[in-house]
Amino acid sequence: MAYDREEVLKYHIGGKVAVALPKPLKTKDDLCLAYTPGVAHAVKAIAENKDAAWDVTAKRNLVAVVSDGTAILGLGDLGAAASVPVMEGKAVLFKAFADVDAWPVPLAHCRKDGKDTGPTDPQRVIDAVMALAPQYGGVNLEDIAAPACFEIEDKLDKALDIPVFHDDQWGTAVISLSGVMNYAKLAGKELKDLKIVMNGAGAAGIRICEMCKAAGVVDVTMCDSKGTIRKDRTDLNPYKARHAVDTTAKTLKEAIAGADVFIGVSAANVLSGEDVAKMGEFPAIFAMANPDPEIAPDEVAKALKGRKYVMVTGRSDYPNQINNVLGFPYLFRGALDVRATTINTEMKVAAANALAMLAREPVPEDVKALYPDETLEFGTGYIIPKPFDRRLKDIVPAAVAEAARRTGVARLSS
Repeated sequence: MAYDREEVLKYHIGGKVAVALPKPLKTKDDLCLAYTPGVAHAVKAIAENKDAAWDVTAKRNLVAVVSDGTAILGLGDLGAAASVPVMEGKAVLFKAFADVDAWPVPLAHCRKDGKDTGPTDPQRVIDAVMALAPQYGGVNLEDIAAPACFEIEDKLDKALDIPVFHDDQWGTAVISLSGVMNYAKLAGKELKDLKIVMNGAGAAGIRICEMCKAAGVVDVTMCDSKGTIRKDRTDLNPYKARHAVDTTAKTLKEAIAGADVFIGVSAANVLSGEDVAKMGEFPAIFAMANPDPEIAPDEVAKALKGRKYVMVTGRSDYPNQINNVLGFPYLFRGALDVRATTINTEMKVAAANALAMLAREPVPEDVKALYPDETLEFGTGYIIPKPFDRRLKDIVPAAVAEAARRTGVARLSS
């Protein structure tokens, strides 16, 4: 569905987020408790024990949504100021879906040589986030271009004692893994027996590969703009080299022959009907490039007529949408609930598994009513829960919190 520019801008007038006061401020006593002189007691409590901030400030439920604006949606490098509407939108989704308070934190002048355009200077972003971290219970990195985003997340995650999560890397990966899990269920296969071919080796592609392998997938062939990521290539960065394979296939079109699953986070129209027809007997096509997928669903339907298959996109106007809102609000909700120090791989796999299991359950009538043109029953047309399924808030955070406790990164045991 297309939206008129003026209609959208009118919606955004005044912004999409604001401060709400959870405590009354109506009397003289209220004022003294909220500010001077009473606030001094809260200040001293934190000075004596920094962990008191979890109890006497908003930290326990507050996430910073941080961006330098180098990779905004599909629009590219438009700068920190232009990132704010997206970061506000992210904050809205945090609150609406998981009751997590979040606030946009655009970072200007975090590029090379302190400029406000051009490639990210990872250390400037790291220093800025380290400086603002005491206020927050978690950091959601957003729209920061690869490869800088890898270094930024890795270093911040090690340096801080709160979760640091780059949604462009891990959000799509978690939801995609849940879809792969349910495809395997429908195909009657174990994850270890799947043959997966991927196109796109940026932030999302690398992390999808890692998530699939963490869950038990063994056979993954990745492709970038120069072809398959092979061990004999000498032009691979360390993140790609980690996943290089021995293969005689040089191109995506060669690699996809016989594959069970195609996962695309790349560009429109890189696959043809002839390509998907060469896949396994019961294929799954995760064509997630936005706004136009790697191959149109109509073309897949034509090429695979008479065959059973699964079609997944990143678009809301087709079934089986990979939508990050199924992930990041609930990952942070679960992490904050147990005051986790990180969001580790086990927590991400737990979230994916919880999503997959929920999709196998009968769908409530109120959710079905929101999607009258779809049949919401577990099967090829429904392998991923819908964003407005309110059971997500109970099921996914609980799985994440349990994984945090099990792996020793939770401050709270219950």
